[in-house]
Amino acid sequence: MRAAVSIGLPGTTAPETLRALAPRLERLGFDGLWLNDVPGGDSLDGLRVVAEATESLHLATGVIPIDRRPIASLDLAGIPADRTTFGIGSGGAQHAVAVIGDAIAELRSRTDAGVAVGALGPRMRRLAAERADAVVLNWLTPATAADAMADLRRDAGDRAGQVRGVLYARTISDGAARGALQKEADRYGTYAKYAANFARLGIRPIDATINRESALHAYDGIVDEVVLRAITVGGTLEELERFAETAAEWRASAPDA
Repeated sequence: MRAAVSIGLPGTTAPETLRALAPRLERLGFDGLWLNDVPGGDSLDGLRVVAEATESLHLATGVIPIDRRPIASLDLAGIPADRTTFGIGSGGAQHAVAVIGDAIAELRSRTDAGVAVGALGPRMRRLAAERADAVVLNWLTPATAADAMADLRRDAGDRAGQVRGVLYARTISDGAARGALQKEADRYGTYAKYAANFARLGIRPIDATINRESALHAYDGIVDEVVLRAITVGGTLEELERFAETAAEWRASAPDA
């Protein structure tokens, strides 16, 4: 079975870019748009812009670090719950699994939207399997994603069909952006938690990126959704539109499409 395909952008993406790009993503048949929450950019503000510009495109955050943005501080107004997934992660919080468990409960008390949990390791994936609607996997090759998904389905038990596995993958569609992709991979390789995870899995960060059609389809039958985090040279609207057009061609070429 082919995976759903969505696009991922940084939360710092300008509102006018989101307003112009989101309807095109919807027309091209992408399943959703994920905005990752970073300092200097509010993913929730971005989702409000996207919600106004689209009718059916799924909206998601990937992911909001709750050490920096506690659930109580989030402004969820103006974001349609029926087509939204709020992705949350522990960031640098201590006792991360317990903190995220509390955050899931608090978020569910505030919204009927889906809840996704960003998870690097098995304990956080287990929590997502037991209590969330999706787990956001990051920087995984097809083989390591398959192992993570096997753990997720085992831990979910009777909920296995209810918990989606979402892979967030840095992606280029143009060889000119190869340097930017390598720089992004190298940057994550310097982060302690990610470096430890890469070492544990025996992979390099660049191994877990997508740069061609076949690399996307390698995840079909493994994860439920692939979020193509668009990496371009300058992040311009024109570049992102070209990225979307190429990625849509990749998506349409899936064997059972």
